[in-house]
Amino acid sequence: MPKVTAIALLKAAPGAEEKVRAQALSLVAPSRAEPGNISYQAYVHPEDPAEWLVFEEWEDRAAYEAHLSSPHLTEALAAGPGLLTGPPAEHVFTAGE
Repeated sequence: MPKVTAIALLKAAPGAEEKVRAQALSLVAPSRAEPGNISYQAYVHPEDPAEWLVFEEWEDRAAYEAHLSSPHLTEALAAGPGLLTGPPAEHVFTAGE
């Protein structure tokens, strides 16, 4: 199966920038520890602390799907409506082998 790359764009609600920062960074270590993870990184926009990009790579679609069900991500997504301006804009790609 081809490698999967996912990009998620998040926008913190006004006043929730620090909570979104803490939550985004708290997902890095447990996501990197998951089976099939190649890389997982959260980036904040240098001029707008409300804007975040999460870049992640997985060995295959099964590993990515398992990540979507992980307790740490499920908990973060459940908290999202109170912290974000809307749902994350997610883009998922597979390697064009």
